[in-house]
Amino acid sequence: MGLNHLDFAIVALYLAGITLFGLRFRKRHRSLRDYFLAGREIPWWAIALSIVAAETSTLTIISVPGIAYDTNFTFLQWVMGYLVGRVVISFVLLPHYFRGDLYTAYELIERRFGRGLRSLTAGLFLLTRAAAEGVRVYAVSIVVSIALGTGEVASIAIITALTLIYTFEGGLAAVIWTDVVQTAIYVGGTLVGLATILHLVPGGWAAIHSAALAAGKLQVFDFRTSPWIPYTFWAGVVGGTFFVTASHGTDQLIVQRLLAARNQKQSVLALLSSGAAILFQFALFLIVGVMLWAFYRVPSSVFGKPDRIYPTFIVTQMPHGISGLLIAAILAAAMSNLSAALNSLSSSSIMDFYVRLRPQADERTRMRLSRLSTLFWALLLFGLAVLSLHKVGRVVEVGLQIASVAYGALLGVFLLGVLTRRANQAGGMVGMLFGFGIELYLWQWTKVPWTWWVTIGTVTTFGIGYLASIGMTARGSQDA
Repeated sequence: MGLNHLDFAIVALYLAGITLFGLRFRKRHRSLRDYFLAGREIPWWAIALSIVAAETSTLTIISVPGIAYDTNFTFLQWVMGYLVGRVVISFVLLPHYFRGDLYTAYELIERRFGRGLRSLTAGLFLLTRAAAEGVRVYAVSIVVSIALGTGEVASIAIITALTLIYTFEGGLAAVIWTDVVQTAIYVGGTLVGLATILHLVPGGWAAIHSAALAAGKLQVFDFRTSPWIPYTFWAGVVGGTFFVTASHGTDQLIVQRLLAARNQKQSVLALLSSGAAILFQFALFLIVGVMLWAFYRVPSSVFGKPDRIYPTFIVTQMPHGISGLLIAAILAAAMSNLSAALNSLSSSSIMDFYVRLRPQADERTRMRLSRLSTLFWALLLFGLAVLSLHKVGRVVEVGLQIASVAYGALLGVFLLGVLTRRANQAGGMVGMLFGFGIELYLWQWTKVPWTWWVTIGTVTTFGIGYLASIGMTARGSQDA
């Protein structure tokens, strides 16, 4: 069927509208506090929706249905760990973040250990976040090239440029409030898409449910204890808890939003409520995947990649107008995630490095460099996305794998700081080195599922970091 003028008009209207909406916030910031923390005046519900948008990218919307198409609902076990991890963050990490006037997660590390470890943790965040985000931006090209017929590089360039405009000008306030709008668009669009698929499948939900049940597509829980299966109850609850404690408790992408809350209570409320929304959202995307399986009944290899199934269905099967709305919804997720990445990368670059090296710089200079930093990261992510073309498989898992490689080392050293008193900076650095090294080894040279990497990396970092701290302290005492 393809898109027609109505669909193109809807997509164009969305792209222009969201960019102009974001630009409304360009005059509201006078300082780094305004630019990177939105003046700490954002209500909890807006932060909650922004957190959901920040962890929901194009690759989530197009790749999670592909997982359900190929397998079943067992991926949802991983999301259950997301809920437990949020509770851990609320009690273990958030109280420390609200003791003082922090701009980044890594300032907490300097306060506990010293400048060297802060630089190491912030640098690791910048490196791995940029790599993971490059894959996420690449996912945009899959949708846009199928829907609009533009080249993959041109598709990435269009979305990156439009997102940069309002992020560059409006800072975190623009990011959060556009996230609120974009979350409503992509969730609403997905619900419309779900209703449309129901109408197109002969027999509706009854036929889909019967076929999916017979094929084992509706299985949620897998209690097998094998460590080689990525999506089991144990990998989901344990691995998912460690993963989200790291991603939401040590990654500036999310911590920045939590710090923008008016107080700790509102930050906790935003974090916990976002967990309920994420569980609903992932269940929705998985249902879409099972419904697409019931509609096509062909192997995913027919489409080239599982990630192409949902965009192909939207373009070829959806009624005109609805298909345009769904393409706009997917682009909404892409832009919200990219804007979050740009602002968090910029905030860490400026606050964790530049301001420390040039504390005498005035606020005007800092603001100018903050915007230039946003531009730099946009260009870098564009380049990484182009390099990702044709080099990745199921993109949601690739993005999670790249993030997982660093999360164990980061979470381990944060826990060393808040749970122990004997750990020191040198021991923390040794622990991080071993934790990051073991995760690289798991990624490149083993078949251990990525769902366990953060858990293994965290335990390694914490254990070796603690022992190294004790050993170095004892040696120092003997030498004295």
